[in-house]
Amino acid sequence: MKILVTGTAGFIGMHLVHALTGQGHEVVGLDSINDYYDVQLKYDRLRETGIDAAAIVPGKIIASTRYPAYRFVQMDLCDKQALTRLFGAEQFDGVVNLAAQTGVRYSTENPEAYVASNVMGFLHLLECCRNYPVKHLVYASSSSVYGLNEKTPFSEDDRTDAPASLYAATKKADEMMAYAYSSLYQIPATGVRFFTVYGPWGRPDMAPFLFMKAIRENQPIRVFNHGKLKRDFTYIDDIVNGLVRILSAPPAGSVKHTLYNIGNSRPVELMDFIAEIESVTGKVADKQMMDMQPGDVYHTYADTSRLQHDFGYTPLISISEGIRRFHEWYVAYFR
Repeated sequence: MKILVTGTAGFIGMHLVHALTGQGHEVVGLDSINDYYDVQLKYDRLRETGIDAAAIVPGKIIASTRYPAYRFVQMDLCDKQALTRLFGAEQFDGVVNLAAQTGVRYSTENPEAYVASNVMGFLHLLECCRNYPVKHLVYASSSSVYGLNEKTPFSEDDRTDAPASLYAATKKADEMMAYAYSSLYQIPATGVRFFTVYGPWGRPDMAPFLFMKAIRENQPIRVFNHGKLKRDFTYIDDIVNGLVRILSAPPAGSVKHTLYNIGNSRPVELMDFIAEIESVTGKVADKQMMDMQPGDVYHTYADTSRLQHDFGYTPLISISEGIRRFHEWYVAYFR
């Protein structure tokens, strides 16, 4: 298959490129390389897939020096004309959309960026899939769509009409738009609700990275809601494993759209998560207890029974093993 993967300078996108090229697929990666967080980390991720920063020219497709079947283009999904030309030229079989403006807390500071990228950018992608039909569109949603849902574990059948943040609202909008396009234009589409992904090359704005950095550097960490939070931390390899399986099987039915949770299904108390980082670093965290942040949720917990039933999915990496691997990468990257 020829597959477009958006967000390949990002955390999940980089790992997915490794997996898909390893299976023999032809992959075109796309990323705007925005400066929401450290751009150097994004360029370093690209380098891991054989894309040299010095060779990048916006709008120009360049070949990977590592994977013969991988090419990359710097492009923004908000540039509808450029995206349309790309689809017309490449005639993709499949699309995995991982490009998005991420971060729950930042959505309270810069809401326009979320609507532009997550709503308008995704709409442009849907239009391209309509005009240049693909066999399967897989797109990133988020556990944040469950809002302040008190029922656990979170099931794909639960109500998701009370988002706690604008970020969550944009992800819910993506799900609704994808359903509408599937219904109207028979686009096979699958939304994937990720649960707190972590691991090597992870995002520096997320708690695992922030805690690891601060604890290693003997700096204080902010512990929101006084540590009374639970997160379904999911290791990157388990996420990619689920994505690859989903991509291979487009949904059937009168409306070819479905949703899956991808999580570890083992929520971890925030204080226990911090303790795991303390263990691998050999240091005790200086914890600054903080009140709950606007837009945050108290717990996340994925019901992955649908994914297990349809694809035999089982997360394999425990939190202790995942943190150990993340720490090893962190030490090597910042040495």
